[in-house]
Amino acid sequence: MSEENITRIHIDDKEFILIGTAHVSRNSAEQVKEVIEAENPDSVCVELDEGRYNSIKDGNKWRDMDIFKVVKEKKATLLLMNLAISSFQNRIAKQFNIKPGQEMIQGIESAEEANAELVLADRNIQTTFSRVWRNIGLKGKAMLLMQVIAGIFSKETISEEEMENMKSQDTLNAMLKEFTASFPKLKTPLIDERDQYLSQKIKEAPGEKVVAILGAAHVPGIKEEINKDHDLKRLSEIPAKSKVPKIIGWAIPILILSIIAYTFYANPSAGVQQTISWALWNGSFSAIGAIIALGHPLAVITAFVAAPITSLNPLLAAGFFAGIVQTMIRRPNVADFESLSEDVFSVKGFWSNKVTRILLLVVLTNLGSSLGTLIGGADVIRLFIENIG
Repeated sequence: MSEENITRIHIDDKEFILIGTAHVSRNSAEQVKEVIEAENPDSVCVELDEGRYNSIKDGNKWRDMDIFKVVKEKKATLLLMNLAISSFQNRIAKQFNIKPGQEMIQGIESAEEANAELVLADRNIQTTFSRVWRNIGLKGKAMLLMQVIAGIFSKETISEEEMENMKSQDTLNAMLKEFTASFPKLKTPLIDERDQYLSQKIKEAPGEKVVAILGAAHVPGIKEEINKDHDLKRLSEIPAKSKVPKIIGWAIPILILSIIAYTFYANPSAGVQQTISWALWNGSFSAIGAIIALGHPLAVITAFVAAPITSLNPLLAAGFFAGIVQTMIRRPNVADFESLSEDVFSVKGFWSNKVTRILLLVVLTNLGSSLGTLIGGADVIRLFIENIG
């Protein structure tokens, strides 16, 4: 049995066998099967949480998705990011004609065959996303969104040899050092904290021999962290939302409304100009976002009408109303949900599938409305200064 990509750790009377994998490598899946058969472990740990495990076990997960609920609960952006992030991995997996995450699927199957206890060792993905999103600041969010969007448009392919080289620990250490230097706040919740969480779950796995199937990027960190004790409850906490965005979210509309109200009092004709400017800037940019998403004409009109009003209330969003209208008129059918995992491979697929088109409509309409708020607000202030100042 080849020991390449395998790390053995002994703590007290327990042996931990870490298999560093590439998530879309056929060789990784084959090695997982080989190691579990040869070692006959008491436990097998996989880098999955309960949600992702259920998704793997349930091939029809998309059929059960309620798109109305996604839009209503303001989860369109999160779901769109999830789909976009997975699309690159899926494209590479398709290139080699294998399932993404095949090594995890193999680990689940081999654990069952070996009568080993299966341990879902990763932190809940929603917790990780929340800790990432709330700790990286405005600049970090912009960078992350840019990387996600670039991933959608990427046509990159990779050779099997390059994929196997990705599992070299020296290469990974170099990559992580570069990553830390350019984007340290993202690495902490995405890599470091998960290393701590994974290492504690692996250490607590029952039995004297434990096999752990991990993305190779986590192996160096887990080697360091497994000798320490980590508080899983603390690592699972979702940071409290900052009050600053909420304060700003209410302060801007109050300021805009106050300026327009005072202008109406001092110079009614200038107040009318401000109101028209606010409505046109907000409505137009929001509608442009809906058009870019190839929304139905009624959804575009809804975006135009809703944006000037919703921009004055942080609890409302133009994308929500436009998304509901789009869903009612172009409601996705079973075929759209079934083809979703294939359609996210391409830019064309993102726009042609009714599900992702609704998500794009919500996100782009809201982005347009935000841009319209900035420009419309600036124009309201300009008219105030010119006519009242």
